[in-house]
Amino acid sequence: MTEMIDGKYNQILQAAIQVISEKGLDKTSISDIVKKAGVAQGTFYLYFPSKKALIPAIAENLLNITLNEIKNGTKDKQGFWEILRIIIEETFHLTKTHKEVIILCYSGLAIEHSMEKWEAIYEPYYRWLEDLLAKAVSQQEIVASINIGWTAKMIINLIESAAERFYIAEDASRLNAFKEETFSFLQRSLAKSQRG
Repeated sequence: MTEMIDGKYNQILQAAIQVISEKGLDKTSISDIVKKAGVAQGTFYLYFPSKKALIPAIAENLLNITLNEIKNGTKDKQGFWEILRIIIEETFHLTKTHKEVIILCYSGLAIEHSMEKWEAIYEPYYRWLEDLLAKAVSQQEIVASINIGWTAKMIINLIESAAERFYIAEDASRLNAFKEETFSFLQRSLAKSQRG
């Protein structure tokens, strides 16, 4: 029974992501979503009280996809800098794939939901990166004088903002340079000094 409930929830969520990506939130109806999901309209309301209630669920789903891709891509990697490159790569990839929905999620969460909801959605990502930063400090890959919690949040925010900025306003031919500049900025900020 639980698998069936989770399956229907996921069907609705994936259908919503597809339809909203194509039509935008305002032009998407619940009828469009349930038709795409292949479920009855009443089933939608078992999981979501309104169309706007989809926004935090979509944000959480996309963030889980990103984090899983990053974890899969980094499981055999040891060095912090190599892992940071994968974080940048996966964040840019997801942003390109789901640009319209990501922008909607950010604006929707900012307008409709509290910052506490946003922080709760990001908590697993923050914790994972905090562990990575603590390991990098202990292995003397990065400076030790950082606040790990704040630094994790700033890194995630910087990479996501850079990806969004690129896909909203930049020339596609500059993608690799943009990713490299994001990496270089973080490396200049966090790397242990070679002096003294």
